[in-house]
Amino acid sequence: MYKIFKKCTVFFTIAAMLIIPLGSEALARTGMEQSPPDAGAMVADFVLVRPLGLVALVAGFTVFVLSSPFSALGGNIHTAWDKMAADPAKFTFTRPLGVF
Repeated sequence: MYKIFKKCTVFFTIAAMLIIPLGSEALARTGMEQSPPDAGAMVADFVLVRPLGLVALVAGFTVFVLSSPFSALGGNIHTAWDKMAADPAKFTFTRPLGVF
């Protein structure tokens, strides 16, 4: 009885080690497929999110201009530009409508 239990345990352990990676790959592929946004998401993006992105862009650019002397002294002016001005601009103007 003990030998049968041991053989079954080994068999199921090996089977699980072979099957689990295949299942996780299938789950990863389904997570990558995106459906097109619906009309409600597009309207919400156009009415609410894009104007907020524009406000964030103006605020980030203002803070960048005010902090640029300190960023230049610290040697990270390009990082500050990317985070405070370029990223909000990309979010507001270059992404597809309805994709958040």
